[in-house]
Amino acid sequence: MIFLLLAVISDFLTPYGLGLFAPNIHQMKDVMSAFGDVSSPVRTPFLIWSVISGILFVLAVPAVFHYFRKTSVGLASLLALSIALYGIGDCIFTGLFSINEEAATWNLSTWIHNIGSGIGYAGFFLFPLILILLYQKQGELKKVRKYQLLFVISLLFGAIYGLAQLNVPFFHLVGLWQRVSFFFNYLPMVIFVGDVFKNKL
Repeated sequence: MIFLLLAVISDFLTPYGLGLFAPNIHQMKDVMSAFGDVSSPVRTPFLIWSVISGILFVLAVPAVFHYFRKTSVGLASLLALSIALYGIGDCIFTGLFSINEEAATWNLSTWIHNIGSGIGYAGFFLFPLILILLYQKQGELKKVRKYQLLFVISLLFGAIYGLAQLNVPFFHLVGLWQRVSFFFNYLPMVIFVGDVFKNKL
């Protein structure tokens, strides 16, 4: 579980830590993958940092599965898979397959990066949804309502991030809305780790 918390902290801080050394990248306008662009001054640290964050997510998978395996092996597997999807698809693939925003067409690396990010981002939304089903099985109604609220908020800001990518007026700052969306996607994971630690005390 500590790996999961460290992974979230590491991935969340990536753009802000590297942003200190890349003043040309606008935190409000540019997506986070811009740090890994071929023209980025912090490309190599970003790629390495992304892989490390992804590995931390993957290392958390066994503990997450073990925590819920007595409740439901199937749902516990799906919950662990949602974390693995994000760690591999959005973090490790980002580190191994960077993008070139200046290229006229997508190359193989860009295709793999964007497809992996899409699959990984789906893992974000699966995580609180599967938690809801698991806590329903356990009869933990307070936790069910808590994660239902977090899931709705996550979907809301995910939709706003989608609008920002389409350059919809008012939501045109795609970098801002991506970071806000990611914050509310990370939040269920952080709260989940907190719940686990409370149960262990």
